Amino acid sequence: MHTDLSPHLHSKECNKIIEELKRCHSENTFGKFLGVCNDIDQQMVACLRNERKVRQQLNREKALEKQHRVQQLMKEQE
Repeated sequence: MHTDLSPHLHSKECNKIIEELKRCHSENTFGKFLGVCNDIDQQMVACLRNERKVRQQLNREKALEKQHRVQQLMKEQE
């Protein structure tokens, strides 16, 4: 299962792949069950994974900054 595919949550590149997958599914109503759209689906999964990794890295950096600020405040109060 993948994340929400709403356009405002993803980059332009991923949105293009998502739209391509949706188009493939609508054009191949039965073929989508036979794997016709699997290549596009794998591209989308890879793109979403890369976005998640970037978000994780940014969140780690923010957390480290916050930890440093808290440590500084604790040292100042001693």
